Amino acid sequence: MSKENRIGIIGSGSWATALAKILTDNGQHIHWWIRNEDTIRHMQQRHHNKHYLTSVYFDTSLLSLSSDVRAVVAACDELVLAVPSAFLTDVLEQLPATALEGKKVISAIKGLVPGNNQLINEYLEERFQLPSAHYFTITGPCHAEEVANEKLSYLTFSGVHQEAAQAIADKFTGSYLQTIVNTDMIGVQLAAVMKNIYALGAGIAHGLEYGDNFLSVYITNCFREMQAFLEQYEAQKAEQRGSEPMVHNYSASAYLGDLLVTCYSLHSRNRTFGNMIGKGYSVKAAQLELNMIAEGYYASKCMYEMNKEIGAVMPVAQAVYAVLWQQVHPSEAFLSLEKGFI
Repeated sequence: MSKENRIGIIGSGSWATALAKILTDNGQHIHWWIRNEDTIRHMQQRHHNKHYLTSVYFDTSLLSLSSDVRAVVAACDELVLAVPSAFLTDVLEQLPATALEGKKVISAIKGLVPGNNQLINEYLEERFQLPSAHYFTITGPCHAEEVANEKLSYLTFSGVHQEAAQAIADKFTGSYLQTIVNTDMIGVQLAAVMKNIYALGAGIAHGLEYGDNFLSVYITNCFREMQAFLEQYEAQKAEQRGSEPMVHNYSASAYLGDLLVTCYSLHSRNRTFGNMIGKGYSVKAAQLELNMIAEGYYASKCMYEMNKEIGAVMPVAQAVYAVLWQQVHPSEAFLSLEKGFI
């Protein structure tokens, strides 16, 4: 097998497992980092991940499994990052600064790096000197559970150069997976962060027993809020660069489509997490009950802190942050939103 065909995956949750299924169904051999040795043994013996998407069975001849992240990174030249953003630095800080030299990194992470609130590409550039041309993103709309059931799904691949992003996307395209390619790398990352916050809020609204009419107005306002933030963010960055702001296609699937499915779908862990909060669960109790990472929880704090610099008007994101991090009662926070929607 030629070196350029070797792909690595970092992570073993439902999304990482879904991406591994897509690649192996397309005949790609993957080097797969899984933290837990017991999970590796189970997969080698029983051919499936016993914790996530248990119905997905793998041809293990296409898998090189390891709990050594250094070995997995060294073995490949295209690396898919599919760990929760909250754990990314814990995993990658084990690597030397030169570990990603000459490699392409494909981020399937829908969050910011906590602490410094960086986009994933910003962190990788600072920590590993990864050039922007070697960085790509995977965004939705797509749920791991529907990939497992081979229901037709769509993934959006973004990169600085369209042709390079297309070459990555081609490895994932298959009978049940279609791909969309663009060069809107920054916009789609921020949209993916925000849609998780808004989906968590949609779950809170459901838990508070608001109906479909309210939810439709809620999502409309979320979409407007997302656009306002992105336009203000891009205007500031363009001023710093001394260039024209980038124009985003907000009607694209990575924006509106991903927001809709994450807010409405019963597969959405952020919606599920929010639903428990709306029904009266504490944050800690909801986390224990869900037993998966809801990126919107961490994203709400990161976005709140990031927006101190941007200064966009974000009442929905502010309300979700207040519920999760400032112990404001969900009904009080959403009552404050009701009359402000347009």
